[in-house]
Amino acid sequence: MIPAAFEYLRADTVEEALAALAELGDEAKLMAGGHSLLPMMKLRLAFPATVVDLGRLAELCYQRLDGDEVAIGALTRHCELVSSPLLAREVPLLPHVAARVGDRQIRHRGTIGGSLAHADPAADLPVAVRALGGTIVVRGPDGERHIDVADFFVDYFETALAPDEMLVEIRVPRCGAQGWAYQRFARRSHDWAIVAAATVGGRVALANMANVPTRATATERALASGASIEQAAALAADGTEPSADGHADAEYRRHLARLLTRRALESAAA
Repeated sequence: MIPAAFEYLRADTVEEALAALAELGDEAKLMAGGHSLLPMMKLRLAFPATVVDLGRLAELCYQRLDGDEVAIGALTRHCELVSSPLLAREVPLLPHVAARVGDRQIRHRGTIGGSLAHADPAADLPVAVRALGGTIVVRGPDGERHIDVADFFVDYFETALAPDEMLVEIRVPRCGAQGWAYQRFARRSHDWAIVAAATVGGRVALANMANVPTRATATERALASGASIEQAAALAADGTEPSADGHADAEYRRHLARLLTRRALESAAA
C-alpha cells in the first residue's frame, strides 16, 4: 500500500527537530528507524503532513554510566543495545530483550526511543524498561523533563509526550547481578508477543495484558511477603485487562501471563 502524500524534512540537530515540531504541531511526525511509523502510514492509520527524519542525529546515539543509572540515547539502535558490553554488564535484561525484537533488518534500523514513543503494548522493549523502572527524558520548548516510565505510557499507542516534545534519553537503574529473565509467547519468533513477562530484582512487568505495559503488582507483593514463586505467579493476571483478538482471547492471555511469569521468576532465581 502507498501512504498519503507528505513533506519530508531531515533534522541534523535536536534543535532543528524541535523547531519543526514547534512550527508544524500535530501536522508533523518524528521518524527514527521508521519501522513503526511507515507501516502505519501505508495502512492510512497515520497520515502526517510532514515527516521529520531523526535518523542522522548522532548526538542521541550513546550508552553511558551516570552514577547509579545507565543513560541511553533515544536513537540507539536495537543492534547497538545487543552488542553493548556496558549494557550486558549493568542492565543485561535490555540487550537480551533487544535481541528478540523483530528480525535482523529491524534490529539494524529500529531504535529504542522509537519503540517506546510508539507505545505498542505488545512490544518487547517497553515492557523491559517498565520492569527496570526507568525514566524517560523528553525535550521541548521549555527544556527537559523527566517522566517515570510508569507515567509515560498513557494508553494504546499514546504517551505523555506533548506534540512539541521529543524523547531524547532513557535512564535505567544499574542492576548488575540481580536476577532477571524474559519470557515471551508469539506465533513466530519475530512476531509481536501475544503475552510477555519481564522480571528483574523482584519486579515483574507484562506485555499485552493491558493497553500499556503493566506491572504484575499482586505477584510483586506476594514475593515480597515470602510467597513461593508458584504462589506469586498464580497472581500475575490479577488486575489486568487483556484484550481478545484473533491470536488469543482474554482468558488465554491470563493463563499465559501466569505461566510466563512463573517461568521468568524461576529463570531469574536459577
